[in-house]
This record gives sequence, structure tokens and C-alpha cells, in this order.
Amino acid sequence: MKKNILIFTDLDGTLLDYHTYSFKPALYALDQIKKRKIPLIICTSKTRSEIEVYQSKLDNPHPFISENGGAIFLPKDYFKKISLGLKKKGGYLVKELGTPYQILRKKLLEITKKFSQKVKGFGDMSVREIQKNYGLNLKEASFAIKRGYDEPFYFVTSPDEKTLKGVEKEFSKIGLNMFKGGRLFHLTGKNDKGKAVKILKKMYEKEWEKKVISIGLGDSFNDLPMLLAVDFPVLVKLHNGRYEEKVLKKLKKPFLAKGIGPEGWNQAVLQLLERIEGEK
Repeated sequence: MKKNILIFTDLDGTLLDYHTYSFKPALYALDQIKKRKIPLIICTSKTRSEIEVYQSKLDNPHPFISENGGAIFLPKDYFKKISLGLKKKGGYLVKELGTPYQILRKKLLEITKKFSQKVKGFGDMSVREIQKNYGLNLKEASFAIKRGYDEPFYFVTSPDEKTLKGVEKEFSKIGLNMFKGGRLFHLTGKNDKGKAVKILKKMYEKEWEKKVISIGLGDSFNDLPMLLAVDFPVLVKLHNGRYEEKVLKKLKKPFLAKGIGPEGWNQAVLQLLERIEGEK
């Protein structure tokens, strides 16, 4: 009997190597997913334009979740049973969950100024700065700057823990969410990866008329909502060879991948597929 499996994955530091952005060590598992016709759903802080590059490289025709749950992009005609409240954008039907980027930018500068903190977000950087600072090529950097629902930023002046919590609390008061990702802080609305994952799972269940079994793979704290929303949460080792402690504390029974980034991803996916498909 065919199992209705969905795989949700973070990119940076998880499916992609932290330093090289390569997914080569995960090719065998990716091939097995494709053979089994299991939807691979990218769920990342990256923008739609950035994700489309990897959709193409992976030859992946399935929906994806951009900017930490800011929006769900469904390829046109992917689902026959369409949910309401979707917008048409390009070749997609889009479920928007995030706060518009212009509002995030405005509030980021207002609130950090209150705490005498200087920050620099993607909205303050040129394409070349992003290219130089984050190991991207020029084309990738030009895609990274096209934000819709999430502002990545860093503190120019390093705040102490008390100040950081104060800033976070002020954002929370106005319905915004600040958290630390793999390399940068992010400011979003009340959307997160987990909310988007739950919505997309329901879409698949409506389409397939069956419950789905979900696997989620991530490495950092901003992946926690996604990992809490799936049946099999997988924590991949960080580039330093350790697991993210904050995530470990919050997950009841995570599957701990034995390798770093895509190596751990490959091992975890193969092991879980064997376990799930072996169950009656």
C-alpha cells in the first residue's frame, strides 16, 4: 500500500552545505524521493526568486514555502481541488500569510532606534554587498534582495541579552516576530514555517483524500515551527558539528541526523523512508 509521504526541508545548512551551497551529498536520497514520487517541499527564509533557482537545479515541480512561511506558492494546475483565498502570481496560485515587506522595514528601523541599536538589513544593502557578504553569485544576490515578507538583518552594534529581549518584546507587541536564523536575524509578521506547513498538509489531504505522513528537516531555531508541525522532525547537525541546543530543548522526540548538512539530510531521509515504508 502506497504511503502518502510529504517531505518539508530547509535549504541553507540543511539540504545545502553551509559553505558551498551544494546538495551533492544528498543526491542518492533525492533520487529515491523522485522514484517514489514523494513531494519535496522547500520551506526556507529564501525569496521566491531564490527558491526557483533550486527548484530548477533539483528538477522539483512541487509547491514551496518562501520567506519563513510568508507565502505558499502552488504551481498552476498542481491541485485539482483548489482552496479559496489564493492569488494568481506568475505561474502560481499563492497563499499569502506574511506582513508586507515595506511595513517590516519601517518598524525594524523605528523600534531598533528606540533601543539605540543600529541595524543593517537587506533593504540597506546593495546587490554587490549581499554577494560579497553571503557567498552568493551576482544573480543569486539579485534574487535575495527581492523580499516580500521577511527582512534579514544584523546588529551593527552588538546588543546584550537584555536589550535583545527588549527589542524582541517590542516587535511582539505590534504583531511582528524577530528570531535568529542560520546567519542573520529575521523580522517577519506572525507567519512562520509551521503555519505554512500545516496549511499545505491540509491541501494535500484534501487532494489525496487521505492523511499524510510528514517529514521535516532543519538545522536552526527558525526551523522549529516546521519541525513541530510534522510527524517526523529531523534535526541536522550545524556546520560546527553540533545540534542547535534551543531546538533540542523544544522537540520531544527528534530524529537526529548523524551528519552535517546534506550528508546528514541524505542519511536521515533514507533511514526514515525505510522505517515508514516498513510499517504496516
